[in-house]
Amino acid sequence: MRARRWLRWLALGAACAALAGCSTVSYYWQAALGQWQVHNAARPLDVVLTDPATDARLRARLEIARGLREYASRALALPDNGSYRRYADLKRPYVVWNVFAAAEFSAQPRQWCFPVAGCVTYKGWFDEAAAQRFARQLAGEGHDVFVYGVPAYSTLGWFDDPLLNTFMHYPRAEVARLVFHELAHQVAYAPGDSTFNESFATAVELDGVRRWLEREGTAGELADFEAMRRRREGFVALVEGTRARLAALYAQALEPSAMREAKAHVFAEMRAGYEALKREWGGFSGYDRWFAQPLGNAHLASVAVYTQQVPAFEALLAACGGEHGRFHAAARRLAKLPEEGRAAALARLAAGGGADCPGR
Repeated sequence: MRARRWLRWLALGAACAALAGCSTVSYYWQAALGQWQVHNAARPLDVVLTDPATDARLRARLEIARGLREYASRALALPDNGSYRRYADLKRPYVVWNVFAAAEFSAQPRQWCFPVAGCVTYKGWFDEAAAQRFARQLAGEGHDVFVYGVPAYSTLGWFDDPLLNTFMHYPRAEVARLVFHELAHQVAYAPGDSTFNESFATAVELDGVRRWLEREGTAGELADFEAMRRRREGFVALVEGTRARLAALYAQALEPSAMREAKAHVFAEMRAGYEALKREWGGFSGYDRWFAQPLGNAHLASVAVYTQQVPAFEALLAACGGEHGRFHAAARRLAKLPEEGRAAALARLAAGGGADCPGR
């Protein structure tokens, strides 16, 4: 019995972290062990909330999160299960570190494939040092790489995902955003299509947070959220425009030295574009840290995977009358389509071509 239990942990842990794919036993093992550690550290919310040793500030944040969790299922038709009804303190700032990579002269990210999760555009590690070693290996092969810490992820319903110390002290709207986003991954998931999966979850989070703030938030919180969304749209448009320019550049028959010079020029213009955006935003500097990095193709790809198809999903949600239950059913139907058919349907939605929204 114990052996079978460990085999299940190994398989499920690998599948969960295979949101980044894997082909080696050592990677499977770190994935299974990392997921087991997260699961083992989690305690039911009622236990944490009644524990005299629980810090008062954390207790208040967990009460907020518990209300968010109930709202997610009641108002947004997100799964009513054990996820986000426990809390784990991992004693570190992030739960996993994701590695994105792209060839030096390609706007398309590298993919890693896994039999259950399909092919995905990033690879996750529960240990930062291991993620950095993997990134150095990819860089040595000539790839542009990007490593970033992730405060939350979804096991797609294979486990009851807990609330984590990695995001519990974020502003309330940010906690809501993360909980709604990760629960959405349990609703609709297309193996091998990271952009579909992340864009759908982003659309759920954005509409969910807006609705929750209108009901439970303050006027200031709602105004901050709307300002954040406008700034995010400007940032994404800048990144997507840069990716399009680079894709056109990489299609040209240039010598490597000339290509590198032209590539550097495009990135320099993107930085100049960001400075112009900051002036429009009244000096808001929230993206300064991102732009302070030595930017490459992998950084741009990491943004695109979360946002590229959001307009299509927002159009679909509108076609469903804003009803999340019907919206989720429509997304699940799209997830079952062949990749080409799914992409075509989303392209029509984004272009304003109308949507067919099924019943619940």
